[in-house]
Amino acid sequence: MDTSAAARASVCRLPRSVVTSVHTPVSPVGRHLVLMALCFPSASMCPKGCICQRDPHLHSLNVTCSQSRLKEIPPTLPVDAVLLRLDHNQIGAVPDQAFRGLRVVRELNLSYNAVETLGEGAFIGLEESLQVLDLSHNHITRVHRDVFARLKARVIVDDNPWHCDCALQQAISGMAHNHEAAARVLCRSSDLLDQDGRPFLAVEIDLCNLAKRTTDYAMLVTMFGWFAMVISYVVYYVRQNQEDARRHLEYLKSLPSKPKKPDEADDISTVV
Repeated sequence: MDTSAAARASVCRLPRSVVTSVHTPVSPVGRHLVLMALCFPSASMCPKGCICQRDPHLHSLNVTCSQSRLKEIPPTLPVDAVLLRLDHNQIGAVPDQAFRGLRVVRELNLSYNAVETLGEGAFIGLEESLQVLDLSHNHITRVHRDVFARLKARVIVDDNPWHCDCALQQAISGMAHNHEAAARVLCRSSDLLDQDGRPFLAVEIDLCNLAKRTTDYAMLVTMFGWFAMVISYVVYYVRQNQEDARRHLEYLKSLPSKPKKPDEADDISTVV
């Protein structure tokens, strides 16, 4: 094997068995192509419009898809990506298991998009490796309570038009190790009055308990409404029967009386 191939193999840190397998009969161009395929196995999976660069010092693959006019998460991403930048695009949703198979991603940047919806399992598979998740400057208003539950990463969620409700309160409670990020969540709207524009952590009322009370009150009102409707129907039914009975009695009274026969009068006097 020539010195250039050996040098490339040393840079890629390929095992000696792999290096020696590239034997002399293969042309220099062929050897280079084989070594490039071994060194950069993810190059063929680089999404359209993205740049995939391997850092020779950190032995990591950086995938940059910034400002690529993406409207959705690319369906195929290099499985060995460590840094994944999807910022400054037009992505509107992060579906369930959008990053399935990416087991070594340490930083995921989704800032400055149009994200409105996060699937409950949007970040499944990233629980152990992910260190930074940037969702700032999007259009997120609501999230499922468990969307961040298992993440150990630092989650950045500020500059979103949050609606402060029970689900958000539960999601924030799952980010106890992200107090700084949680402190920057501002309520654009809320289930409570006079909370717009306030930091979410400044809301001292248990929104989940409030939601439960609201549900109980609504159920009570519904039950009262049904009860009132049943009572009204019973009263109407009774009055209608009384009215029918009165009309029937008046009808009977209006019938002509049957005249008595003379023999009937004599029979009555005899009995007496």
